[in-house]
Amino acid sequence: MSNAAPATIEDVARLAEVSIATVSRAIHTPEKVAKSTRQRVNQAIAITGYTTNAMARSLRMGRSNMILVLAPDIGDPNFSSILIGIENEARAHGYGVLIGHTQNDPERGLEYLKFLNSNQAAGLVLFTGHEPFGHQELAQRLPPTVAVFEPVFGTKVSYVGVDDTAGARKAAEYLLASGHRDIAFIGDSKTKLGHVRRRKGYDIALDAARIPTNRRMVIDGEGSVEAGRLAVEQLFMRDTLPSAFMCVNDATAVGVINGLAARGYDLPRDFSVIGFDDVPQATYLNPPLTTVRQPRSAIGRQAMALLLKQLAEPAGGTEEILLLPDLIVRGSVTSAMRSR
Repeated sequence: MSNAAPATIEDVARLAEVSIATVSRAIHTPEKVAKSTRQRVNQAIAITGYTTNAMARSLRMGRSNMILVLAPDIGDPNFSSILIGIENEARAHGYGVLIGHTQNDPERGLEYLKFLNSNQAAGLVLFTGHEPFGHQELAQRLPPTVAVFEPVFGTKVSYVGVDDTAGARKAAEYLLASGHRDIAFIGDSKTKLGHVRRRKGYDIALDAARIPTNRRMVIDGEGSVEAGRLAVEQLFMRDTLPSAFMCVNDATAVGVINGLAARGYDLPRDFSVIGFDDVPQATYLNPPLTTVRQPRSAIGRQAMALLLKQLAEPAGGTEEILLLPDLIVRGSVTSAMRSR
C-alpha cells in the first residue's frame, strides 16, 4: 500500500504550467477557461490523481458546499437520470451532492430537516412534491430550494420540470389522430400538481376535438402500477369502455396493460395505451409503450443551475422552468378501427 501524499492543486498547476487560480477556475467554472487550457488542466488532474473534496473545502471555508437531494424513492426510474444532470452541474461548480431517501416517511423527513438546519447543506433539491415535514416551524431556516419532477403544490418553491400540459396534449392529440374518441384518462388527482397539469392537457386536446365532457372517462390514481390495474377493473364495471387509455405516467400504463392482459385482451388490437415519462422499461413491454419522454438529464442540469443562481442571489425570487417533452411512438397505439 502506497504511503505517498495525495496530489494537491499545486501539483496540478505545476504540471499544467498554469496558476493555481486557473486550475480552480477550470474545475469550478470551466466555461470561463479556454478549451486548450481546460484540456491541459484535465490531463494534469488525470496524471496526478488529484481530486477535489467538497466536504473538506466546506470545512475550510466555514460554509457547506454540499447540496441535499431529497427523494421519496431512489428506485424510481426517473430518479437516476435527473440525478446525473444535477450531479454533473454541481461538480462543475465545486459542489458535492448528498442523497436523502425519505421512503415517504415523515420521521425521515424530520431527520433531514435537522440536517439542513445544522448548515451541513447549502441548498435543497426536492423530488418529493412537498417541502420536508415539519418545515413550518423552521421555514425561515430552510436553504434555497428547487423542486424537480413533481412541483410543490401551494408553495413558492422554484420548479424545473417537463411541460406536463404540453406533453399530455401531444399524447391526447396522437390518440385523436389515430381515430380514438373514447379516451380514458387514468391518474387524475386533486393533490399532485403534475397530475393536474397532465389532466389539463388531456382536456385541452379533447375540447379542441369537440369531444363532449360526458363522453370522457376520468379515473383517479396516485400513479402506481396497482392504480392502473384498479382503473381497468373500475372501467369494466361501467356500461361503456374506452378504445384508448391515456395514463398519467408509465407505471400506471404498466398496470393498465397488465389488467387488460389478465382479462385476455390483445394489445393494441383490442385497446390502445399511452404513457408518460418514457422510463427505460417502456421499450421492453409487450407491446413496447408509446409514451411522452421527459428530458431528465436536462431537467437535472437546469435545476442545479437554478439552485446555484439562488445561492448567489438569495433575494431573486422563485422561478418555474418547463422543458418541452417528445412523443415517442412505439407499438401500444393503433387505429381505433379494431374488433372487440
